[in-house]
Amino acid sequence: MTEIDSLKKQIYRQQMELDILNKAAEIIKKDQGIDPRKLANKEKTSLIDALRMKYPLNELLRMTGLPKSSYFYQKEAQIRPDKYVALRTEVKKVFDDNQSRYGYRRVHAIIKRRGNTISEKVIRRIMEEEQLVVPCKKKRRYSSYKGEISPAVENLISRDFHADAPNIKWLTDLTEFHIPAGKVYLSPVIDCFDGMAVSWTIGTSPDAELVNTMLDDAICNLADGEHPIVHSDRGCHYRWPGWILRMEKAQLTRSMSKKGCSPDNSACEGFFGRLKNEMFYCRSWKGVSIDQFIDELDSYLRWYNEKRIKMSLRSMSPVAYRRSIGLAA
Repeated sequence: MTEIDSLKKQIYRQQMELDILNKAAEIIKKDQGIDPRKLANKEKTSLIDALRMKYPLNELLRMTGLPKSSYFYQKEAQIRPDKYVALRTEVKKVFDDNQSRYGYRRVHAIIKRRGNTISEKVIRRIMEEEQLVVPCKKKRRYSSYKGEISPAVENLISRDFHADAPNIKWLTDLTEFHIPAGKVYLSPVIDCFDGMAVSWTIGTSPDAELVNTMLDDAICNLADGEHPIVHSDRGCHYRWPGWILRMEKAQLTRSMSKKGCSPDNSACEGFFGRLKNEMFYCRSWKGVSIDQFIDELDSYLRWYNEKRIKMSLRSMSPVAYRRSIGLAA
């Protein structure tokens, strides 16, 4: 073989590799740097079919690492009726009904509850094929620390967020939402028993009134003899006289994280993370007023308590779980 022939062969191979990568990006939405050999057989088959008019089948099979028998198996599978047609529709409806907030485990739990016996793997595959992906984005959290206003108290929770009954351990914190119309702040109380939001306030200023009103509402939900530990970070709101006075009057016990140690209140941080991933991030809030945003946030929190299923609660919402064990009407 002459040097020119060798060079032509090399150029031909490189062009084929480039075409495969471009088709992977175009057809199956893969990154340009993907290794074609690591694709699923179904994806490889789609690539090969898209390039068969330009390159011989055997060369495409060799470049993608797909056995000939697997290629023809996938071709036959493409013309077979899809036995999951009805299930695909149901999965899409569950996903859409919950505003794209449920991953495959929760979608599977809802479908299973309806009497359809199917494996989690099938649900996961269908969601991957239909590109039903829960949006996820991380952003910097709001900090309310303003210095040592009053003496900090001991960390009584000590990262043990388990509770055997409601109203034994409560967690609280503040989080910020920044939309084009302005900033909005949420102050909730979360029960360690089941993650229920016991009470919450929403406002445009992270002031004492926001947290104190939230605490007053939470205290109203307590029965006689219930005096939970209330755990927070070292934010100024939880060290001002108004907060301390309310805690003492209701005989609640204060607990605080170490300075700048978010894992000490990780269960509350996790609540904020789920809320923002499911309701706030990856959405455009342009043209939404402050009042409209507050209404939507309030609606989400009610949905969270009443309808959003938790796998740790036997695939029930906090309200439904409490009813199932006789703790709520």
